[in-house]
Amino acid sequence: MRIGNFALKTPFALAPMAGYTDYAFRKLCLGFGAGYTVTEMVSAKALTYQDKKSQTLLKLSGNEHPAAVQIFGSELTSMQKGAEKALTLSGADILDINMGCPTPKIVSGGDGSALMLDPSKAAVILGAVVKTVYPAPVTVKTRLGYARDSFTCIEFAKACEAAGAAALCIHGRTKEQQYYGTADLEKVALVKKDVKIPVFANGDITTAEGALAALRETGCDGVMIGRGALGNPFIFEDIQLLLTGNVPKIRTRTERLSALRTQVLDMISDKGEVGALLEARKHIVLYLSGFQGAAAFRRRAGELSSLQELDALIEEIEETTPQ
Repeated sequence: MRIGNFALKTPFALAPMAGYTDYAFRKLCLGFGAGYTVTEMVSAKALTYQDKKSQTLLKLSGNEHPAAVQIFGSELTSMQKGAEKALTLSGADILDINMGCPTPKIVSGGDGSALMLDPSKAAVILGAVVKTVYPAPVTVKTRLGYARDSFTCIEFAKACEAAGAAALCIHGRTKEQQYYGTADLEKVALVKKDVKIPVFANGDITTAEGALAALRETGCDGVMIGRGALGNPFIFEDIQLLLTGNVPKIRTRTERLSALRTQVLDMISDKGEVGALLEARKHIVLYLSGFQGAAAFRRRAGELSSLQELDALIEEIEETTPQ
């Protein structure tokens, strides 16, 4: 699969998720075989104001190429300037625009999935950004529609294609569905049939088998895995095992805890120990899912504030739970 002039290592990508897919997690998923990554979304307007926190979200790991940096916004000038800054600061190869985020804070500002209500405006913004950052490819992540039962994505996807989008990622829910219900991959398939540019399918892909099935069922060029990778970066390695005729591994307790600690160490190197452990708590809880005595361990994970405390918890889990 290609996006513009960039060939992806595999068509199985890590989807951007605000608050989760930071530098450390993307690096870990790359190590397990993710073929493409996209940063957490960053406000284009904040970048134009030199916001330091926004800039920290743009850090890429050394081998994170090709990779995209994702911005959001709806004001033309700030989107153009923010797009340039995002690519320059990150060193990313591709720019992605979020036109699908359903959270009230984003939508109330006219950003994210609010742009699906005005395809003409979205196309104008996209076209201007495409011209601004050329020759870097520009992609769009969006949804099936805005209202719960709407399906306006074909019209929207065609408008994006005409405006110069190099690829699309379609989440199989509408804005009003948020993350409830089941992703409708059949409708994603209909979008794919009506555009010529590459399309990623996204939504409810939680296993390697599910990733391959989504690729077959939608006819899409690639699959973006989001929540299915949280606490489970191994999903990308499992996909490759399936593709080569092998059976996905059942990860041991030690393998899962080792991946967790690796991720936290990279978070510490990036954000400092205190800040990293605060953010890591939600990841740790996900890694512990299914462990014997997981409820008690999760409660303790929610109180961790140092690497020493994490190591003590890992040691106790190793000593008291079966492989």
